[in-house]
Amino acid sequence: MEMMEGDVMDKLEDMASVYDFDPITGNIPATKVEITVSCRNLLDKDTFSKSDPLCVLYTQGVETKQWREFGRTEVIDNTLNPDFVRKYILDYFFEEKQNLRFDLYDVDSKSPDLSKHDFLGQMFCTLGEIVGSPASRLEKPLGGIAGKKCGTIVLSAEELSNCRDSATMQFCANKLDKKDFFGKSDPFMVFYRSNEDGTFTICHKTEVVKNTLNPVWQPFTIPVRALCNGDYDRTIKVEVYDWDRDGSHDFIGDFTTSYRELARGQSQFNVYEVINTKKKMKKKKYVNSGTVTLLSFSVESEFTFLDYIKGGTQINFTVAIDFTASNGNPSQSTSLHYMNPYQLNAYAMALKAVGEIIQDYDSDKMFPALGFGAKLPPDGRVSHEFPLNGNMENPYCNGIEGILEAYHQSLKTVQLYGPTNFAPVVNHVARYAAAVQDGSQYFVLLIITDGVISDMAQTKEAIVNGAKLPMSIIIVGVGQAEFDAMVELDGDDIRISSRGKLAERDIVQFVPFRDYMDRTGNHVLSMARLAKDVLAEIPDQFISYMKSRGIKPNPAPPPYTPPGHTHHHTQI
Repeated sequence: MEMMEGDVMDKLEDMASVYDFDPITGNIPATKVEITVSCRNLLDKDTFSKSDPLCVLYTQGVETKQWREFGRTEVIDNTLNPDFVRKYILDYFFEEKQNLRFDLYDVDSKSPDLSKHDFLGQMFCTLGEIVGSPASRLEKPLGGIAGKKCGTIVLSAEELSNCRDSATMQFCANKLDKKDFFGKSDPFMVFYRSNEDGTFTICHKTEVVKNTLNPVWQPFTIPVRALCNGDYDRTIKVEVYDWDRDGSHDFIGDFTTSYRELARGQSQFNVYEVINTKKKMKKKKYVNSGTVTLLSFSVESEFTFLDYIKGGTQINFTVAIDFTASNGNPSQSTSLHYMNPYQLNAYAMALKAVGEIIQDYDSDKMFPALGFGAKLPPDGRVSHEFPLNGNMENPYCNGIEGILEAYHQSLKTVQLYGPTNFAPVVNHVARYAAAVQDGSQYFVLLIITDGVISDMAQTKEAIVNGAKLPMSIIIVGVGQAEFDAMVELDGDDIRISSRGKLAERDIVQFVPFRDYMDRTGNHVLSMARLAKDVLAEIPDQFISYMKSRGIKPNPAPPPYTPPGHTHHHTQI
């Protein structure tokens, strides 16, 4: 018994790590995207030969808006049509506006100082714009030199692929040490991936198999990146415990492996001796504390959000604005719809923050914009889905600016009224979504409201029906109202239901605008945070729809190689 007490004490300090962790949020690295750069028809700055181009990428900090150099390609000698070999690898976040700037230089010497070289032009874009372009390939003119045509730049984005595999495996064990006084052990295993700095991060815990020294655990599935962060030779440590009700689980022993070894599947290589080092040091005749055997291993590729975007799926963005009287008279400064000539109101700020990011994924940039809860001219009838531009046949506005313009116009022509009914605009978008369920389009409805909803039952019904369709709903609540009803629609805590039917997916994300009002008045930052929070769930909602319908992404068209070829390379 003393022996076991010792084990328990040894293990107590490690216990915390075994308890609660969510394998999915276990700090899985971001999606990484590789950017390839080519240029065509660059300016010729060299007298006797062609330019020797170099491309420098700058990224912009969210907080400061300052440009920081991210990296440089190699220099390619003597060409105006370079295809750079060195690529940029960027972390990609759907929910952020990731501004990029590409500067081109003609390199004249070995100096790393860019001011010593000739500037050939530059291009600004967002990472979303590149991945959202057809086949994730963006071609734009270079600018920045007055009165000169600087040629074009071609950017292609490719998601790095080790992020998307999921491995399914099953283990059993034999002759584990008996740790319990009365019965046999109740074994479970804990898996850790090793980090760059030699520390370990928990990434999976099996279930407990009761009262056996020869357990067979259930198969489990885990993202490969959670297991080894994409490095197949990195150590994976597995600890075997005997479960105890009071949480002081006894350490039986451990072993190490790697993804590459596990991937060999069931074989003599995948039988592991479970070793308890302390016991080994104390007992001369110690052999092991049992063995663990891999019974099966398989890996499959999970499709990612970017696979669908690259394959051509379009995201359609629709906005619906609350024109009910509870917002206050637009001509007064206390109104949520107040038209301040110097500053956007909350409705306009929320619309711009979310719209500017989503527009990168919509090729025609034409967005339907609707209003609800107003009396319309000429006869004063109340409408819960009227086009902001006044055109019933064609409610589309050109770009985010077009929506803002139509919004400002309609404030001058309609009368704020009521009640606040959401169901008509939800059903409006659902009708469009119902017409294209082949995965080629996905619909995002942004509702901006002061939150006092009148048709809760009908809205729930509309959302439960919408959950079967390729759509998501974002609700931004403006003003100081209680938003309890919106929180209920959000369905994060309790999945929404209507007439006893549960929504098959969670498709609503709600945030109160006031939580993002920066006390310092720095709206740029607060709006970036708002957009991040409302958009963060969209890729998962999008994938859950595609998966539930068994829709695979279209293969992207083959990569386009522009005409013209490259010459030999030098480093700078």
